[in-house]
Amino acid sequence: MVKRIVQHPLSICRPVVQQPIDHGESIQHRIVRVTEDIECLKRFYSIDISPTTVAKLKKYYHEELGELEALPFQSYNQEDKIDFLLLSNFLRRSLRRLELDETRIKKMDPLLRPFAPSIIQLCEDRQKVAPVDGQVAAQRLEDISKAITSLMTRLEKGDIEIDKFSAFRAASAVEQLQHSLAEWFSFYEGYEPLLTWWTSQPHSQVIVKLEDLAAAIRRNIVGLDPDEEDPIVGQPIGYEGLLADLEAEVIPYTPEELITIGEKEYIWCEREMKNASRELGFGEDWRRALEYVKNLYVSPGQQPQLVRKLADEAIEYVTKNDLVTVPPLAAETWRTFMMSPSAQKVAPFFLGGESIRVSFPTSSMDHNDKLMSLRSNNVHFSRATVFHELIPGHHLQLYMASRYRPYRQLFTTPFWIEGGALYWEMTFWDRGFPQSPENRIGMLFWRMHRCARIIFSLKFHMGQMTPQECIDFLVSRVGHERATAEGEVRRSFNGDYSPLYQAGYMLGALQLRSLRREIVDSGIIGEKEFHDWILRENQMPIEFLRAIMQDLPLTPEYKPSWKFYG
Repeated sequence: MVKRIVQHPLSICRPVVQQPIDHGESIQHRIVRVTEDIECLKRFYSIDISPTTVAKLKKYYHEELGELEALPFQSYNQEDKIDFLLLSNFLRRSLRRLELDETRIKKMDPLLRPFAPSIIQLCEDRQKVAPVDGQVAAQRLEDISKAITSLMTRLEKGDIEIDKFSAFRAASAVEQLQHSLAEWFSFYEGYEPLLTWWTSQPHSQVIVKLEDLAAAIRRNIVGLDPDEEDPIVGQPIGYEGLLADLEAEVIPYTPEELITIGEKEYIWCEREMKNASRELGFGEDWRRALEYVKNLYVSPGQQPQLVRKLADEAIEYVTKNDLVTVPPLAAETWRTFMMSPSAQKVAPFFLGGESIRVSFPTSSMDHNDKLMSLRSNNVHFSRATVFHELIPGHHLQLYMASRYRPYRQLFTTPFWIEGGALYWEMTFWDRGFPQSPENRIGMLFWRMHRCARIIFSLKFHMGQMTPQECIDFLVSRVGHERATAEGEVRRSFNGDYSPLYQAGYMLGALQLRSLRREIVDSGIIGEKEFHDWILRENQMPIEFLRAIMQDLPLTPEYKPSWKFYG
């Protein structure tokens, strides 16, 4: 008897599919993996000041950098070579930032060392789901409570020596520890009755004391009164720190050379301001003309409608003139939100991206703040701001970045994102978009502001200007309202932005203008193709973008060399 074999219908005539030969991980896939790996590490090791967090990240960056350096760079195509350089640059910069973080954490020791290690240990044991003894945990919390009480006594007496910026960061670290400890208790509460019985009271006591400690640090050392404006606290990174950041942004200029560029661009702006001022009948007193323009604002409640009108105007302008591809969905789906009074202290103008956040006075502001917000967000300032934040600026940039080479969003840089939006302001100016002297003054205010940002931010980080001098500089040289100048300086130095962020606006725009001259004005490609190409390459230092567009030679040890100005 012959055994009959029944074949599955789907297997009949099925071709044999060979598994692809594994030539190793592609650079693009490596970047995607590194991005996710870092997110995993930061989610699990979530306490920023923990030595474990720093050590794990440092080890990871070193290992990835070692693997990257062993890859066959010369066998890659141009896009892969750029991705290699972007990832190498990112890993090296991340290591430098960790070293800076370690130094800053050490400076916070006088305020954190007495109690923070014990909280960190509790939270990291919980993350590993290590066995925990309720009575032992309660004693540890009691010891933490006593340590905080002792620290508070010394703090109130002024016995703790620490600089203001380190104290400012320490207050934020205390709040992160408070949040982590609350999560620690909530993990066990109700599920481990004995531990809950032991730790409920001492845990609550420590949570309250941590809140009090953060407030006391801000009040006694930083000088923050809860009923007053936040102080402007910043820490210069120094000349060598600036040079390291400039190398990471692939900029071959010294800080002094960049300040000179800012001053030269300011002179051009001032000359154009005087021209517009004469047309308005103010002679060369452009500050009087600026004051006139500031008072051309809409009535309360009308600002969202103005934003909608200005956004539609800009979208129609780039579409009609065939300047860049605007997907219909991008033009349709941007959203509008209003900025709270507290948010306007840090961002006194508009913010953009997937949505636009509109600054305008609220009923709760005092009279003078209302007037300053009205004047600072007048019609002609807003005409330039809206397209910078939406289309063809940040909204279009981020819309395209999420769809074309999205893995490159790991390499975000102000020279591409902010420089690209300011580049559009320059392009609109060159094409005659401003229709009146008032329009021109509105656009020139922002251009002057970006020149000033180069000057004051670099001088601050070299120790040549204080925050107050930066505020005075914006008021006297650009014509800012004092409240908006304070907001701009506060945002620049509060630690949320990189030291070169403010300089990146003007310098990135100047890089893109120079690149445009090389490949558009020379007739190599068209204007729309150039603009679409920028967006579809996604974020990177502009010198790397130039290397892609011009197919320039690259090496694994690439150093910045493009002198884009002058």
